[in-house]
Formats: sequence, C-alpha cells, structure tokens
Amino acid sequence: MNTDSERAGGLSFFSRLGMDRFSGLYLLAAFFIFFGLTETNFLQWNGSIEFVLTDKVIVCMLALAFLVPMTTDTFDLSIGHQMALSLVIVNKVALESDLPDGLGALIALGACLVVGALNGLIVVHFRVNSFIATLGMSQVVAALIRRIHDGGQITKAFGDRYVDFGKNDVFSFGWPGSGNEISLPRYFFYGLIVTIVVWYVLEHTPVGRHMFATGGNREAARLSGVRTDRLTFGSLLASSAIAAFAGLVYSWKFATFSTSVGPPLLFPAVAAVFFGASQLRGRPNVWGTVIAVYTLAFGIKGIGLRYPLEVDWMRPLFEGLTLLIAVGIASRQGVIKVQKRRPPDPAPPDGPPAQAPSQ
Repeated sequence: MNTDSERAGGLSFFSRLGMDRFSGLYLLAAFFIFFGLTETNFLQWNGSIEFVLTDKVIVCMLALAFLVPMTTDTFDLSIGHQMALSLVIVNKVALESDLPDGLGALIALGACLVVGALNGLIVVHFRVNSFIATLGMSQVVAALIRRIHDGGQITKAFGDRYVDFGKNDVFSFGWPGSGNEISLPRYFFYGLIVTIVVWYVLEHTPVGRHMFATGGNREAARLSGVRTDRLTFGSLLASSAIAAFAGLVYSWKFATFSTSVGPPLLFPAVAAVFFGASQLRGRPNVWGTVIAVYTLAFGIKGIGLRYPLEVDWMRPLFEGLTLLIAVGIASRQGVIKVQKRRPPDPAPPDGPPAQAPSQ
C-alpha cells in the first residue's frame, strides 16, 4: 500500500514539474548551467550564443519541412537534397546569367515546388509509400544537382544587394560592461516568420486540424469528409517550399555552394522533429521542434568547447543517441503508429448450430 502511494506521489511530483512535456527545456537549462560554469566562452554572445542561434536557422527550417508532411503521416526524406537544389540553382543563375539574384531565388523555389508536386503525385496518385518515394526522389534530385553543376565550390556569385537583403543586422547594440555587440541578421527573423506561419496554420486553422486528423487516422478522417489526399499533396508542396527557403538562407549566410551542403543536415532535422514531438503537446508540433533544435545545438556547442579534440566522434554519438531516445519516447506516446496485426477471426463450427430443445 505504501509502495503504491509512494509511486503515485513520485508520478505526481514529476507531473507537476512537467518532465513529460518540458524535458527539453530542463535539459537546455542544465546545459547552460553546467557549460556556463565550466566553460567561460559558452555564455559569450559573440562566437557562442549568436553562432548557435543563427547557424541553426537552416536546421530549424529543414526540421519544419519534415514536420509539415509528418502531421499527415507522410515522410519527406528528400528535403536535404531539395535544399541543395535550391542552393545550386540560385548560385548558378547568379554566376552564369544576367538575371537579378532575387529572380534566381524564385526560380530555385519553383524548381523545388516541382519536386514537391512529383512527390505528391507518386505518393497520392500511385499510392507509393512516402518513405520509399521521397528516398528515391532524393537520388533523382542528387543526379539533377550533378547535372547542373559538375562539382566543386561556387563562391562570390551574388551581388552585395542580395546578400545584404538576408544578412544585414536588424539591430545592433553593445551590451553594457561586456564589450559584446548584440546583433541578429535578417535571415534569423525571416526564419522566425516562417516558423510562426507554420505554427499558426497547424494549430489555429481548420487545415491544420484536418492535417492532424489525417495523420491520426487517415481512413476515419476520409470518412468524415476530410480531403486526405489533397492535404497530403499540399503538405509535400509546403515541405518543398520550406526546404527551398532553407537553401536561400544558406545562400544569404555563406554566399557559397558546396556539394556537401544539404543532405547531411537531414539527420539532425529528423532527430529534432522526433525529440520535439515529446515536448509541450505530446505530438509533432512547431515549438517543440524549435526547442529540440536549439537544445541539441547548445549541447553540441558545450561538448565542443569542453572536449575540442573529441568532438568529431562525440557529435554524431550525441545526435544518434538523441534520435534513438526521441524515437523511443515518440513510439511510447503513440506519435509513431505501429500497425498491429489483427488476430484471425475464429473459424465457424463445421456442423449446423445446435437447436435449443423445445419446452
């Protein structure tokens, strides 16, 4: 009896702390406390906090690109290659044509939307599993990227006006007594606007509610009048648009193209989405994803400062373990649905049913 009451008391204690919904925030606070006390540079704005906030905008956009179709129980594994496609197109247009750089950005966005439409056609019309369809499409896009650019790095392709449009600081001021200049570039706020728009659509519009209904039980949603196929198709289009925007953010931040950009960012983006699904609402959500992106980012930053010689192997270990734990938590909470095989119906008896004796 005492054991049951103690267990209930322990559960209520952790419930009051919100460990099931705010574990990411607790972990982020633990990183700031531990690395802030042990590493003097961790709490510096320049080179640490500002670097993480701005550098992870790209990962955050890719995470949102993965999150949107996931709400309809659809997976888009081509977002990393679509980001690279957007980046190579905007660079090649700027380098080899007289078109304005902004028009090149629109062309890159349009190309990724075509890829998203093809993904939607294959998944919705031909009923191919989204995991397989988008994985195959990622290789098609990789081939297209190599056809557009045969390798090597592209630098100094953009004009100053294009780069300044995304990279100029929105504000800048000196922090009293620290000597640090506090500033954030425009692309950080562009990413924030995209995040708010996605959050509003998913959480505060009928479209968002229908998307979650589709992801929860597609057949029940369809029978209720929800246009599940249209929502799935639209979610893949939106995913492509956000992935293309991630490529544009990279072009503003670094103004270069490299063949190593894009696909390697898929893994941390997916890890953040699954980790974020266990935060705040117990299902895939925008702000849980953002919390996960920056919790992981500040953890890796602290590890890099504390163990600079071991960070090359500790970083993938940290990300891999995080993904395993996050998927495990998401599975237990029903975020990832596992189809259970129904037991076979009992076989009918061989002979006719027995007649009840007449009274």
